[in-house]
Amino acid sequence: MNRATPATPQTPAQRARATVTAVRPNLVTVQLDDGPVARNEVGHVCTGRARLKAEVLRVRGRLADMQVFEDTRGVRVGDKVELSGELLSVTLGPGLLTQVFDGLQNPLDALAAEHGVFLPRGHAAPPLPDRTWSFEPVVREGVRLWPGDVLGHVMEGRLRHDICVPFDEAGPVQLGWLESGRCDVHAVIGEIRRSDGSARALHLAQRWPVRRPLPQRLLRRRWAEQLFPHAPLLTTIRLIDSFFPIARGGTACIPGPFGAGKTVLQNLIARFAAVDVVIIVACGERAGEVVETLTEFPQLQDPRTGGSLMDRTVIVCNTSAMPVAARESSIYTGVTMGEYYRHMGYDVLVIADSTSRWAQAMRETSGRMEEIPGEEAYPGYLDSSIRALYERAGIIRRRDGIAGSLTLIGTVSPAGGNLEEPVTQATLASVKTFLGLTAERAYRRCYPAIDPLRSWSRYHQQLRAWQESELGPEWPLIVERLGGLLRDAQRVAQMVQVTGEEGITEDDYLLWQRAELIDNIYLQQDAFDPVDVSTPLARQREMLVLLAEVIDVQPEVAGREALREWFLNLTALLRDLNCAATGSGAFLQCLQAVRILLAPQRTTSRE
Repeated sequence: MNRATPATPQTPAQRARATVTAVRPNLVTVQLDDGPVARNEVGHVCTGRARLKAEVLRVRGRLADMQVFEDTRGVRVGDKVELSGELLSVTLGPGLLTQVFDGLQNPLDALAAEHGVFLPRGHAAPPLPDRTWSFEPVVREGVRLWPGDVLGHVMEGRLRHDICVPFDEAGPVQLGWLESGRCDVHAVIGEIRRSDGSARALHLAQRWPVRRPLPQRLLRRRWAEQLFPHAPLLTTIRLIDSFFPIARGGTACIPGPFGAGKTVLQNLIARFAAVDVVIIVACGERAGEVVETLTEFPQLQDPRTGGSLMDRTVIVCNTSAMPVAARESSIYTGVTMGEYYRHMGYDVLVIADSTSRWAQAMRETSGRMEEIPGEEAYPGYLDSSIRALYERAGIIRRRDGIAGSLTLIGTVSPAGGNLEEPVTQATLASVKTFLGLTAERAYRRCYPAIDPLRSWSRYHQQLRAWQESELGPEWPLIVERLGGLLRDAQRVAQMVQVTGEEGITEDDYLLWQRAELIDNIYLQQDAFDPVDVSTPLARQREMLVLLAEVIDVQPEVAGREALREWFLNLTALLRDLNCAATGSGAFLQCLQAVRILLAPQRTTSRE
């Protein structure tokens, strides 16, 4: 593609310059010399041979506070600062998948190849790979287009990657020309003309500010539509899909103490959830856990395609050992890329691990700026920042009727497992599914360690029509009934801790054994068993119906020892059933053994 663009060159905006007047860890105060400056504008602090990337946080007359995304050692009063005139942005285009970025969208593999494992300050690398793509247009020259409309596509692995009219255009444009063929992301593939006569060259990639929701202007101008989530995000984790569902395009949080299994749970969700693209944001986690994710994901097989799980995954990595400012920006980088793939009509899952470290980065920056602190020294805008983050999830439908979803799941790491601390409470007020991990269940090796009595989902009524249509009208009733049984059994379990088994009635003992059965064979799942690790929804329904039948049975055995033995035998059979492939000989044999055990028993009437 070497066709010349007849666009008239535009006069570049005047870029402001500034001088450093004060230096604090990851924060500098600058005196503006000339030119305008905006909040969230990017600049570079020039110290020695390094140019350290920074972002304007606050403007006070001719003074501005900037957070530096690098170590500020060596920065001195009097150092020059060059402002770019651009807000903190990411590059959106083909080649994002399979990449591992830092919080500023620098590909870590490319930086390591050039500089080694110890990355020097002030260095950056192009975010998209240096390769060519085969572009196929889908519109004709002269057609009238709107921002976000599809111009054509390239194939990014197994996904069709749509190339769109730049999202930052102010209004409708006319397509001047568009060419097909192989090109890289820097080549000019066409041109659009605005209503004022100016022209703009088109590329495979475009830039977008990370702190501004990508569909914001499209929704405001009604060039796109936000839809109400009506279907669940299927994770194949029984406890989540059945009892605490997450809507596709919804929000959820996974708080829990250290060692409760947050990392394993989020990896299972990322691997088996029914989504097209997975974006994992490691914002402030320990380097060891992030290294585990980086080494495991390329080795894992994608259950949807049979290829590598990394083929549809993007990882944004900013560990607790990396600069605080970059940790704070990493989550916005990941969500913006998720919004980009959602606009193409894909179902996207963004997992942020953990938002507690992200909030701590905001607290450190706020403290250095000497802002008035809120609860536990977090900034007063903590609640609004968390709410604005989760509001970027949802289902968006383009002008051509294609819809995509972005589901946002954030893990929270409260100190000591205290769920009353500000980050957890602000998150619970923003999400609609709460999957609370507890140290007690993790200590008992009940994995996933989601406490069924503390967790909740506000999507039950929202998803009820879908569940009744796809799973039958009895599904919500069975789930409500089993959930009520678990709550009633909790009262009995607390009494047993005080009085022992002898202090409860026979009926309460039977209720307790039934609840233990549900917990052992349905709420718990073996992440290392090739069958039990993932339970499709159809099999979940079969198991749940079987459980409803089991709890209606009155075992015809005498004495509590015999009753316990009966439930132990039934639990062993059902665990073997969980680990047997559907329809296999072992599966049918276990199912027959369960039926034989239940056959001579007496069925009770439901309350």
